Amino acid sequence: MITSPSNAAIKAIRSLKQRKERTARQVCFVEGIRLVGEAIQLGVTIEQLVVAPELLSSSFGHALVAQAASAGVPRLEVSGEVFVALSGKDGPQGLGAVVRQRWESPESLRLDDAPGWIALSSVADPGNLGTILRTADAVGASGVILLDESTDPYDPAAIRASMGALFAQRLVRTTFDAFAAWKRATGAYLLGTADSAGMDYQATTYPQPLVLLMGSERQGLPAEQQALCDLLVAIPMRGRSDSLNLAVASGVMLYELLRQRRG
Repeated sequence: MITSPSNAAIKAIRSLKQRKERTARQVCFVEGIRLVGEAIQLGVTIEQLVVAPELLSSSFGHALVAQAASAGVPRLEVSGEVFVALSGKDGPQGLGAVVRQRWESPESLRLDDAPGWIALSSVADPGNLGTILRTADAVGASGVILLDESTDPYDPAAIRASMGALFAQRLVRTTFDAFAAWKRATGAYLLGTADSAGMDYQATTYPQPLVLLMGSERQGLPAEQQALCDLLVAIPMRGRSDSLNLAVASGVMLYELLRQRRG
């Protein structure tokens, strides 16, 4: 059992809080019984299980440890003090995992099932991204396309906000220019939102599947990206606020697509 936070293996896991380390190694650290359980049940590659026996009291957690052991997953046992040093939350449950990231190539993009994909232009806040992943999973979206300088879905804050939906969603990262070329080549229907749009988001029927393009938190969709859209719609604002949080606006649009699909 590892009892020192300065152990090399512990330092390597702790370094995964930095995006450059996650990107270079193509792994991330997942903490908590629910998140580790989702990763295991959805077939994510677990490179190492991290267990603090003195903190792990859940029978489901012990079952996950046994399941991972039967699959030959390497296990690192640590003291409660060491696990607390790794943890990013209050009341850590004593179970974590180093998991391999899953990405799909832009060439794999297909509009197969309704409602389709959601594309995010330079989303900056990992909490927003995690919430959007969770909502996309809830409505049965195909996955999330991250454009240009978007934040990392494997950021600890994004993982927590996704509540494990990260592992159920397909992820593609590409540039806007490459995305625009794909849209023109395939004829995919692109729906965007803008406060200047003349059409209310509930005033028309959308062809599905499609790609919903949402802008960044600060700027929304710039003119070039609006011009690429087949249709721009607006979400009405009746109070003093002139905009919605990106995750909320994405949720409004995704659930409108679900409502129309259900007929």
